[in-house]
Amino acid sequence: MSFEAKVKELGIEIPVPGKPTAAYEPGVLIDNMIYISGQLPMLNKELQYKGVVGQDVTKEEAYQGARICAINALGVVKSLVGSLDRIEKIVKVEGFVNSLQDVTYQPACINGASDLLGEIFGDVGKHARFAIGTSGLPLGSSVEVGMIVKVK
Repeated sequence: MSFEAKVKELGIEIPVPGKPTAAYEPGVLIDNMIYISGQLPMLNKELQYKGVVGQDVTKEEAYQGARICAINALGVVKSLVGSLDRIEKIVKVEGFVNSLQDVTYQPACINGASDLLGEIFGDVGKHARFAIGTSGLPLGSSVEVGMIVKVK
C-alpha cells in the first residue's frame, strides 16, 4: 500500500502549510533531504494544546499535539515534493516540550509524532530522535516538532 493510501485509510488529512510568521522557510530541500522547521500543533490555523505540560496540558494532550505537529511536517514534505510516496526514510524527529522543570516524560509526549510515523511508514518511519524539555515555545505551544526526511 502506498503511503498516500495509508494516510487516507487512517483518515488523516495532510494540510497545506501556512506561511511562516518569521524569517524562515517551512522546509528546505537539499539534494534528497528535507529539513523541516519546527511545526506547532496547528489545526485549521488554530493552536491546539497551548500551555505548559504538567501544569496546563496533560501528557496525553501533549502526545496528541505532537501527532498534529508530525502531520503538519508531512504537509511540508508534500508541498515540496508533491507526494508522501516519495519518502524514502524518516531520518530524524526533533521534539521540544514546554514543560515544568520537574517533568521527565518528554519522550512520552513526542511519541505522538513517532507513533504516527510508524503507523504510516512502518520501517521507513523508524528514526533517530530527541525529546527535550524547554521553558517556552512559540505562541505558548506545549510542543514543537521538526524533522529530517530523505526522499526519492
